[in-house]
Amino acid sequence: MQNQINKIIPAVRMMLSADSLKTVKFFAEGELYEPVKSIESLVVDNSDHVLTELSEKIKSAGKKIEAITIKGFGTLLVADYPKGNGRVEQRIAIVTGGAQGFGAGIVEHLMQNGANVVVADLNAEKGQEFVDELNATKRNNKALFVKTNVADAASVENLIAETVKEFGGLDLFISNAGILRAGSLDEMTPETFELMTKVNYSAYFICAKYASKVLKVQNQWKPDHFTDIIQINSKSGLKGSNKNFAYAGGKFGGIGLTQSFALELMPYRIKVNSVCPGNFFDGPLWADPETGLFVQYLRAGKVPGAKTIDDVKRFYEAQVPAGRGCTPLDVMRAVYYIIEQEYETGQAVPVTGGQNMLN
Repeated sequence: MQNQINKIIPAVRMMLSADSLKTVKFFAEGELYEPVKSIESLVVDNSDHVLTELSEKIKSAGKKIEAITIKGFGTLLVADYPKGNGRVEQRIAIVTGGAQGFGAGIVEHLMQNGANVVVADLNAEKGQEFVDELNATKRNNKALFVKTNVADAASVENLIAETVKEFGGLDLFISNAGILRAGSLDEMTPETFELMTKVNYSAYFICAKYASKVLKVQNQWKPDHFTDIIQINSKSGLKGSNKNFAYAGGKFGGIGLTQSFALELMPYRIKVNSVCPGNFFDGPLWADPETGLFVQYLRAGKVPGAKTIDDVKRFYEAQVPAGRGCTPLDVMRAVYYIIEQEYETGQAVPVTGGQNMLN
């Protein structure tokens, strides 16, 4: 069923999006609730030629299509909200690790600018609570939570299918989920190293693999539509990091994946880029009092002479020419640039306050 969902629904969405992007909600056969059963549907049989038949019927319909029923498959309800001024209006986005930190900040900005956003995270309680808060604002666009383990292929496949069922397709995949465990060669265990590699490196491959399948289907039916895969990398992907090699190694590898994916996917108008933020000192990754990096680095002795968390924080702030840490807005300005331009792919865009400069 997932294969049919990911093949048929994104294709239909693109057929309907000739003038502006639409969203499409899928109901499997028998799932429709009574109030929407009265909507007049364009009806076709589910056959090997269903997409060709639908394309012809949509072109010749001569009226606004509100629903499409595919016998033996289900019904698609079409949404076409009034266009506002948002920079990602009506786009469908997935943000992994989207329940907190940089991920949550990215989700909030995308929602404010008109996107429908899927928050993918392992923390079901925090993720659902966050999505409920976002949807309480009564915007035209919507947020959805899907519990996801980005290092597990079946979980990511489910994430893509749930996104397609809820919104009809995908325009932007932001691979943000990651973990960090600092430590020297003497301290780092093989098990911790393998876990970080699985989450920070291998998971990016898994996400790109399954997201690109839907993006390719959409390109087939709307060849002028650009889509994006964006990895939230790190300044540690641009320069080695003392006693932080497991994290830096995964991020260096991520940029290699970005460049390679970009070469493979640009013929389908899928742009693949990385954003390399500096330190988000106010987020939980750094500031959590029990597991944050300030605590980890203090314990690991990474900052010579540091005796307190404040000593560690001042040490890192002093390394930034801009004099402060990175914020979600700084990251989003790079994300919007990547989405809006159509002539660049395979890049690692630094957002480090001058701490890392290209050479």
